[in-house]
Amino acid sequence: MIQVTKPLIGAPISRLDGPRKVTGTATYAFEYQFEDVVYAFPVQSTIAKGRVVAIDATHARTLPGFLGLITHENAPKVAPVGLLGPNNDLAVLQSDRVAYRGQFIAVVVAETLENARRAAELLDIRYEALPPDAELRADRADLVKPQALAAGMATDTEYGDVEAALSSSPVQLDQTYTTPAYHHNALEPHATIAIWKDDSLTLYDSNQGPHAVQHIAATAFNLPPERVRVISAFVGGGFGSKGGNSHFILTIMAAQLIKGRPVKMALTRQQMFAVVGYRTPTIQHLRLGAEQDGQLMAISHEVVEQTGMLHEFAEPTASATRMMYAAPHRRTAHRLARLDVPIPTFMRAPGECPGMFALESAIDELALACGIDPIEFRIKNDPAVDPESGLPFSSRNLVACLRQGAEAFGWQQHPRQPATWREGRWLIGTGVAASTFPVVFFPSTASIRAERADHYRVLIDASDIGTGAWTVLAQIAADALEVPLEQIHLEIGDTNLPMAGLAGGSAGTASWGSAIMDAAQKFRATLYGELGGRLPEGGLEVRGGLERSPYAGQYAMHSFGAQFAEVRVHMDTGEIRVPRMLGVFAAGRIINAKTARSQFLGGMTMGLSMALHEQSVMDPRFGEYVNHDFAEYHIATNADVGAIEIQWIDEVDPYVNPVGAKGIGEIGIVGTAAAIANAVYHATGIRVRDLPLSPDKLLASLSH
Repeated sequence: MIQVTKPLIGAPISRLDGPRKVTGTATYAFEYQFEDVVYAFPVQSTIAKGRVVAIDATHARTLPGFLGLITHENAPKVAPVGLLGPNNDLAVLQSDRVAYRGQFIAVVVAETLENARRAAELLDIRYEALPPDAELRADRADLVKPQALAAGMATDTEYGDVEAALSSSPVQLDQTYTTPAYHHNALEPHATIAIWKDDSLTLYDSNQGPHAVQHIAATAFNLPPERVRVISAFVGGGFGSKGGNSHFILTIMAAQLIKGRPVKMALTRQQMFAVVGYRTPTIQHLRLGAEQDGQLMAISHEVVEQTGMLHEFAEPTASATRMMYAAPHRRTAHRLARLDVPIPTFMRAPGECPGMFALESAIDELALACGIDPIEFRIKNDPAVDPESGLPFSSRNLVACLRQGAEAFGWQQHPRQPATWREGRWLIGTGVAASTFPVVFFPSTASIRAERADHYRVLIDASDIGTGAWTVLAQIAADALEVPLEQIHLEIGDTNLPMAGLAGGSAGTASWGSAIMDAAQKFRATLYGELGGRLPEGGLEVRGGLERSPYAGQYAMHSFGAQFAEVRVHMDTGEIRVPRMLGVFAAGRIINAKTARSQFLGGMTMGLSMALHEQSVMDPRFGEYVNHDFAEYHIATNADVGAIEIQWIDEVDPYVNPVGAKGIGEIGIVGTAAAIANAVYHATGIRVRDLPLSPDKLLASLSH
């Protein structure tokens, strides 16, 4: 066995799966080729509330290759199931009830995709419709306290006497901030191939956790898990939307109807706007109180958001406020409006992303009211321990990120007085915001198998949703086994492999990498201890894993960052440009410098898109998001993205997990929108508290 001394962890190694992706040989869910394949096309409700009275398929059945129609009248019964408890949205076609516009009400199966889609269009569907309630307002009388936030944490928290502290504070802020709905739009649409054979089910599915999808499918159709195999080797993006969706339940039903033949289904871009989840819109009331010297005394963060009728999902919007800054009096609260709308779901940095826009905008406003530099204000209120739990932080380098970022960005080069920096008709400003994301860990297992001394198979049911898992897990394995990278042969994305946690919560590298490290250590102990360094005939396989961090419950564990943005606002049009941004992060051990930079950069780009463009517009008359395509749901393009610089602190945190990684997939989006909004204020003197930062919100004031 070759011993290597050069560490691979931290090296900027190019993606090992890159050649397959750029040559088209990486096979995604819909691309697997089978003989005798048929196609399923889902039918969506065109009303937002009511019931399906009848579905007449007379005309559809005349199409060549029409194979069948499944509705609530003939659909197989499915058991309640979900990742976080029973989710009625996954129980498709179980009744005639319609709870939101775009809900699946039938599925057509045909020999070709074209005829399946045409047959769906030819269905004659009659409804009994009721007026929908689809308007989110903070003054609704029927707001309810959620049972729990989506992350499992308490909905409300309160410490001290918040009202008294607020009223007695010399400097006060009382403002409301809003964010619209944001829709999932991964590059690869949600797609599934389902095959029933000999009472067993195989799914080729685009998802963020094959074992999670296996659990949902097995439970829903009353199958032993070992009779359900899920394959998901390559996934073209997820962002939280691919943890298990109702479309694959429909595909399984269609495969039951056409037993023995593979059934393919891929959602259209328009369909995705109704059935794969979105980030709830939020209305956030922030009240802050501080001493004249900038010492925070009270923080109150109250959130109103929405959920659907079929299932409760409560975004943990104010969760980051609970630990971000020191204040003796603190309150957070969440209230839900149950509306006739699709169910929200996890979306990149759920909670932290919209919540930190409001908090970091409010912190900026309060700092200026105190006459203190926004960076110094944040540093002054940086807590020594977690304000909520009282636990020490495993590491907290927010101050270091702010200091390093200010130096690299040239923060002090221009005065903080708003609307004083101009070039021609362009107003220029800079802004800052802090970022944070918790350290999440999912139980995972892995196996190391070697048939010969120069070939090590690393087996784990991880999911690479475009984040670089194919590469970083191989790096971790090579370092742990002390062998060259080319001797590592990683296998992921298959429920026949050892169970691994979801690709979510920025937990993948930490969770899967820890399992691989444990398996590698046990492999080496067995090989060099019990076996004296000689592989037995037939090879050696050793399994390892980790249920939780050994220090869980002893430390508060979070990543931190500082976001900086420069903006230019045109005085005549209100157009906003962002020529440069800088993100400085403290996120534990960086496993791959190249893929890490890509993750941070991607998150910041998504935050830029959130700040300037993205907005799902609800028409409450019909309960529909009307801009449900890329023509009208605007996202940032290359022309919108200027220079983005990424830096990180070399942070050693031995407590978070054996790998020392904190997760980097989500923190990049947190704080970006606030930094841009704060920069717009610095440029113009106009405070915009409602995203997106569109020109119409500036023009009236700019004209004066």
